[in-house]
Amino acid sequence: MTRRALIPENLRAACAAADMSPGIQSGNHVFLTGVTGVLSDGVMPTEAEAQFHSCFDKIAGVLAEADLTLGHVVEMTSYHVGLRAHFDLFDSVRRHHLSAPFPAWTAVEVAGLRRPGAVVEIRVVAAGA
Repeated sequence: MTRRALIPENLRAACAAADMSPGIQSGNHVFLTGVTGVLSDGVMPTEAEAQFHSCFDKIAGVLAEADLTLGHVVEMTSYHVGLRAHFDLFDSVRRHHLSAPFPAWTAVEVAGLRRPGAVVEIRVVAAGA
């Protein structure tokens, strides 16, 4: 089975420097690296809602490299710093970006994330036709 790296243009330099791929297409499935809400200019928004929207926008950008959309997501794991403090807001943003049938989802509270200031990291698996 062939594997193909999915790297949007705006992430190519960063991915080359880190020797990583934001997504891998393997057969009909796409596996994404966890994404935080850091913006393309490297700034981490201080507001949780802005981080949440940024995560889903970045996920959509990687999926687009495989001609997929957020509607193709079949599984999502979200890692949260302060989950209970922002769960309702995150759930609202999640529902804004995803639709029925909603993907399987696990939300995990963690003590911290690699990116300073990040309150969430999301990884997904998507399936195409």
